[in-house]
Amino acid sequence: MGKKFQQIGLVALGAALGIAASLHFSAVADRQASALMLPVDDLRLFSEVFGRIKSDYVEPVEDRKLLKEAINGMLTGLDPHSAFLDQEAYRDLQVGTQGEFGGLGIEVGAEDGFVKVVAPIEDTPAFRAGIQAGDLIIKLDEVSLKGITLSDAVKRMRGKPNTEVKLTILRKGESQPLEFVVRRDVIRVKSVKARMLEPGYGLVRITQFQEHTGENLVVALNDLYKQSNGELKGLVLDLRMNPGGLLNSAVAVSAAFLPKNALVVYTDGRTEDAKMRLTATKENYVRGAFKEDFLSKLPAAVKTVPMVVIVNGASASASEIVAGALQDHHRATLVGTQTFGKGSVQTILPLPNNQAVKLTTARYYTPGGRSIQAKGIAPDIVVEDAPDARVLLREADLQHHLSVEEDKNAAEAAAKAAKPSNKIIAGPASGQSATAAVKTPAKPEAKDDAKKDPNAKKEDLQLTAALNHLKGLPIGAPTTTAAVTK
Repeated sequence: MGKKFQQIGLVALGAALGIAASLHFSAVADRQASALMLPVDDLRLFSEVFGRIKSDYVEPVEDRKLLKEAINGMLTGLDPHSAFLDQEAYRDLQVGTQGEFGGLGIEVGAEDGFVKVVAPIEDTPAFRAGIQAGDLIIKLDEVSLKGITLSDAVKRMRGKPNTEVKLTILRKGESQPLEFVVRRDVIRVKSVKARMLEPGYGLVRITQFQEHTGENLVVALNDLYKQSNGELKGLVLDLRMNPGGLLNSAVAVSAAFLPKNALVVYTDGRTEDAKMRLTATKENYVRGAFKEDFLSKLPAAVKTVPMVVIVNGASASASEIVAGALQDHHRATLVGTQTFGKGSVQTILPLPNNQAVKLTTARYYTPGGRSIQAKGIAPDIVVEDAPDARVLLREADLQHHLSVEEDKNAAEAAAKAAKPSNKIIAGPASGQSATAAVKTPAKPEAKDDAKKDPNAKKEDLQLTAALNHLKGLPIGAPTTTAAVTK
């Protein structure tokens, strides 16, 4: 009987591998045949385990379930960002990049068999409930998340608007698990927000890099210039708590402030498709060859306005691309704390039946050849902020994260980069170049006020430092815009 099940397992495995091989060839036609050689002994072991489960497991298990779990394990064992997307997960990913989806509003990753919060998305139920970056979610309602795949955990967090879910969370510094009851909602993420800080000085905050972030940035900047009678003395670009998003949108945001044809980012991987050189040109940020270049509507002064970019430990992926590009081209001063360090490229590879594989295919490098992976971007001026102390999780803390790559110089970067590409990649630069380190401690009385009233406005030390830098004042100098919310 056991041999029969083993034979069934081998047939099923052979079919699955046949499908995988055909997809592989369709995606990478020029891959060497030697790379497709399959390890016979390991496949035999897989077949043995498959057969034992089919014959001896306490309950009958469908072949489809076993093979799906094998695929999930194969991908999640590679790195924290590769995953199999079933129909629902693939649909959610597509909807999420449009800026509207149902759920709680948190960017999550896998850690120690549980779900770890990379960052709550601003103005969402999770953000308002007090969920913080670095929180480890161990239960949803009364269901333990131990051993559940990340995609399954995300499914459980999503649901109909106005339904509630209880999150049990482990938080560093807390002796007991914390419980949060969060009411689901339709998450409409407004990716670009802008306002005047004071006459002549504007703030643009990007919460996520979505499909229309570039166009929304143009609208926001033109509005700021209109409010300032056509002239800005300085601009703050706030990328804190931004988990990333679409690569072409990150290129668009960088291109808004950089000279035409300036190198924004390049990628390096094993295949030719994974070697890209993305510059500040329309082809790299406008989807569709015949669409208008929306950046052409920006005032020319936006290329030279003095800029500060604020980052923190939850600025990841696309945020780090923008920060690294503006820093390497000496276009902006970076203020804040070390970024997350997600320097890998995830390509969405569609599969039959509206499924897909999200696969890590390359690493990002800044224009100067710096690797982002597991390092992040070091700001030019380090300013610790009280809320930033909550950001405990970084790429280097995740299990199975890609190894740290040595930095490459600019000449090697240009030599290795391939032709420009307008390939759309979902994703979500190393900083050894900090020129100043300023720790601005929070005022004791502000901390006491926050304990009394958790909703009280706190002094935004990083934004204050950014504005002071633009005005040529000492970083820690008081300013009338100190009491603001992020």
